[in-house]
Amino acid sequence: MPELPEVETVRRELDAWLPGRRITRAVRVDAPRGPKYARLQRASGQRIEGVDRRGKFLLLPLSGGDELIVHLGMTGVISDRDPGEHVRAKLMLSGRSRRQLYFQDVRRFGRFLVVKAGVYDGLPTLAAMGPEPLDPSFNPAMLHVGLQRSGAPIKSCLLSQKPVAGLGNIYIDEALWRARIHPRTAARRISKIKTARLHEAIVSVLRQSLEASGTTLSDYRRVDGEEGEFAEQLDAYGRAGLPCRRCDHPLSHDTIGQRSTCFCGRCQR
Repeated sequence: MPELPEVETVRRELDAWLPGRRITRAVRVDAPRGPKYARLQRASGQRIEGVDRRGKFLLLPLSGGDELIVHLGMTGVISDRDPGEHVRAKLMLSGRSRRQLYFQDVRRFGRFLVVKAGVYDGLPTLAAMGPEPLDPSFNPAMLHVGLQRSGAPIKSCLLSQKPVAGLGNIYIDEALWRARIHPRTAARRISKIKTARLHEAIVSVLRQSLEASGTTLSDYRRVDGEEGEFAEQLDAYGRAGLPCRRCDHPLSHDTIGQRSTCFCGRCQR
């Protein structure tokens, strides 16, 4: 599933040319009726004012007081070229080039909908999201406060998006490995010292992945169709049974919060 580095990569690419373009027509192509594509046609005639991001959500403010919300789900891809299949929504744009924007989603878990700006009643995860990890104001003390509110395993706590926004399976496994924290440790039992290590690990792995345009394991693609290049740098995620790059002990696998989890049983006590 695309996480913060992948979504931020897409945001930056779109922000280079999309703001100021008018949506001449918004079309639901092959998508079910319902909340995932709610009020999409209302975007027609409105101008795109910018391309923002909150956690794993893309937020495109529109000139008529609405917002176009995009969540890539597990397999969502935004492209300025017709992918030919699995297109769920399409924007027709003003201008002389890049006059169409496609939302392709093989497994249909993504969202592409219009809401009144800032009204996220139908998007509880977005409404209750924690601080942005790459914001300069995000610090270890802030993270510690968020962790103290939960007795759940730290893996599940971080997946909730409440203590910090934008993390998913890949970067939680990576950050916990770097911070030497076992993924089943109760969030509120993590000390301030370990929280400081976790904060540093979260920020560093997200920045490094962003420099590589994110991680492509299967479906994620940039707007131009290119893949992210961070997969080769993964230390934990998807490496169960392989030697730990820190101690050579075989990495373990577990399922936590219904998510596959990789960690080192020796380094992450």
